[in-house]
Amino acid sequence: MTGQSAGQVSPSSSVETSARVDAAQGAAVQQAAPPKPNALMAFLKRRKLVLMTLMIILIAWELAPRLLSIPDYLLPPPSQVFTAFLGQWQRTLAATWITTSVMLGGYVIAIVVSIPLALAIVSSRIVEDTVEPIMLVFQVIPKIAIAPLFIVWFGFGYTPKTMLVFLLAFFPITLSAVAGFRAVDPDIMDLARSTGTSTWTMFRKIKLPQALPQIFTGLKVGVALASTGAVVAEFIASDRGLGYLLLEWRGELDTPMVFAGVFVISLVGIIVYYLVEAVERFTIPWHVSQRDPVPVNA
Repeated sequence: MTGQSAGQVSPSSSVETSARVDAAQGAAVQQAAPPKPNALMAFLKRRKLVLMTLMIILIAWELAPRLLSIPDYLLPPPSQVFTAFLGQWQRTLAATWITTSVMLGGYVIAIVVSIPLALAIVSSRIVEDTVEPIMLVFQVIPKIAIAPLFIVWFGFGYTPKTMLVFLLAFFPITLSAVAGFRAVDPDIMDLARSTGTSTWTMFRKIKLPQALPQIFTGLKVGVALASTGAVVAEFIASDRGLGYLLLEWRGELDTPMVFAGVFVISLVGIIVYYLVEAVERFTIPWHVSQRDPVPVNA
């Protein structure tokens, strides 16, 4: 009995040893794992080179008009642009809100129309043969040339401007979504059908996730075109908004405010772009495009 007891390990001592091993492994993992960086600091670190380049450009821009005696109406320094903006910031921001609402309105409509249409094109040969030639015709037509027709049809106001933004953002989003849905592996779809998976489940679990990287590419291209379209639409068919103010400032040779208006609408576009990118990172964190680059030690 004594020999048998000596050769056996009691359950309590085994559990105790296992707990100690787990605790030691946990401590080792905590020591080995680097601290999770702050999101803002990680963003600034990734964009460090861009920020440094912007600083150099701003400094050179500030000095160039002074050193080269360039008139302010041709190239005002950034300090003068900022001072001019402070003098009209309320009016500028009110106009920016109008332009942003036009931009987002057309952009959202483009998303709502483009993705279901892309799915229909991929799913039906009849829809593909009918819609794609029409899309090709509209894609090659300069959208600015259609703007006067929108004014005739819809008058001055929100609708013609939103329609122009919609047309500009519609094509890149639709084409990217079509490419994304067509890139879905057919073998995976056949396997899902063979197991009796419903069409809705296949779309939600297979088609849409595999197409999302391409769709987000189109969404980010669409942001740039939407911001451009909103301003151009206000050039043509508006008596308010940032595009209208840009024309007014140009007519008054108020170049500092023209620069300020360009910076403000650019900032709006950048903010919306990074919002789309944030949604992309949250939605498809598994995709290779969302992985941080691995640092290479020298």
